[in-house]
Amino acid sequence: MSNADTVSTDILIIGGGPSGLATSIHLADILKQKGLNHRILLIEKGSSIGSHILSGAVIKTDVFKSLLPDVDFSEIPFNAQVTTDATVLLSETGSLKLPFHVPYMSNSGNYTASLGQVCRYLAKKAEEKGVEIYPGFSVSEILYKDGKVIGAKTIDTGVDHQGQQLENFQPGTRIEAKLTIFAEGTRGSLAKKLIQKYDLEKGKNCQIYSLGVKELWSVPEGNIKPGEVYHTMGYPLNLKEFGGGFVYGLNDNKVAVGLVVGLEYEDPTFDTHDAFQAWKTNPFIAKFLKGGKLVEYGAKTLPEGGWYSIPKLCTDNALIVGDSAGLVAMPALKGVHLAITSGMLAAKTAALALTKNDFSEKTLSAYESSIKDSVIYKDLYPVRNFRQAFSKGLLIGGLNFGTLLITGGAGFFGKLKSHPDKDATKTLSEFKGKLFKERFKGKLEFDKVLTFDKVTDVYFSGVNHDEQQVPHVKINNPESFNAINIKQYGAPCQFFCSSEVYELHTDKNGHQELRIHAENCMHCKTCDIKTPGDGITWSVPNGGNGPDFQNM
Repeated sequence: MSNADTVSTDILIIGGGPSGLATSIHLADILKQKGLNHRILLIEKGSSIGSHILSGAVIKTDVFKSLLPDVDFSEIPFNAQVTTDATVLLSETGSLKLPFHVPYMSNSGNYTASLGQVCRYLAKKAEEKGVEIYPGFSVSEILYKDGKVIGAKTIDTGVDHQGQQLENFQPGTRIEAKLTIFAEGTRGSLAKKLIQKYDLEKGKNCQIYSLGVKELWSVPEGNIKPGEVYHTMGYPLNLKEFGGGFVYGLNDNKVAVGLVVGLEYEDPTFDTHDAFQAWKTNPFIAKFLKGGKLVEYGAKTLPEGGWYSIPKLCTDNALIVGDSAGLVAMPALKGVHLAITSGMLAAKTAALALTKNDFSEKTLSAYESSIKDSVIYKDLYPVRNFRQAFSKGLLIGGLNFGTLLITGGAGFFGKLKSHPDKDATKTLSEFKGKLFKERFKGKLEFDKVLTFDKVTDVYFSGVNHDEQQVPHVKINNPESFNAINIKQYGAPCQFFCSSEVYELHTDKNGHQELRIHAENCMHCKTCDIKTPGDGITWSVPNGGNGPDFQNM
């Protein structure tokens, strides 16, 4: 808009998670060593750094020594070093501790942590180095000139549901930059547009995702020791569903519990939140939570396509880092150290581009080359076919995984293709098998002591949205949505959404319509990934809106 403010910077970083913060810290350090002075500006949509950050998290910490070489390691707010590390096979009421580690899943030497707290610490370090950090600003648009990225624009505020300007209308700010770095986390809404515009997924597998739901509990002393780590397989998932649970013992009698489920499941009524509640009723899990209190709740998607799903990560004047680039190692379920590594490599490339005053794709391609010589390649390439191997279920996946281990990740069939998660969903008439509610009959009456309905859980996320604004989730084609999504699939969004944004309303004449409660949204973006047909598009709401995670 012509009346929008314009701000100029050398480097614009969009997103204040581990990858964006690592980029800013490492770049500030390199520039200082070179005696150069360039403006680094980082903007974050959450109300504060960390308020939109959610991870399990068990972290490989070595990368922090490279990122912060002058810092005493004990100063970084990790939680407890892992002391117990086991995989447990669950049935509905039983459990069996495996006598061995699933390959790649050892956590020896790792630390449990609140990633939000770690990010707050990193932000403080970045600011000490001269990085300008502005939380509470949502970036909704990429700016282009002559077909090239020249920055981004923050969202217009003071706009009502119909898009009409209110008295308090404020046009967004144009932020023009020599180099824009997209660090928006999983399924970044601008990274998605950038990838589409420049066809950066050409020749690559499409990205596939899991949805993780997590609760943080305060429990009586003795329920679990700090550093006890358990991963679970089996119940509540069947052999056609990929995923598992986690229990992480933290300091101060806290425990993090969660369930992560691959979004390529077929059942249109599958509900990850409710499956997670059923999982907690298994005696092995329930004993850790007995006598405890729920402290916090959240949900987030994870990009799990692996090496073959990483898009091209640079174009003129732009780089993509972290979860937006799909840098999560499966089956280890580790992404934080890769996000930080990608940020540091992007910083080196940015410094090179600033020195040469050349931000062309040719110069920026040094970033992709450096990834191939890094821990990112080392961790992702050997398991390059892992998630695709499990797309046909656990039995065939397990056999495929065996062949991958024997062949160094190649398998017997070369590069395995992936398909969009939404395409796996079956219509109600196509789906063969018990629907979710039949499978968990008697398990979905939540007692609000151990198990909780979505509304109660959402309350514990601190979520808040300005209710006057244009809803930030949009049904792309309402006509086809009603004909296909509601009539044929039974509106899967009402089930897969872990924060009750979508409600299927049936009036007394039997007419059905979808009601959207965008104010509940946890920003996990499952709806953008899993909705069949023409789907739903998730975009950013006003800055500072969304969950307000404290220790996730």
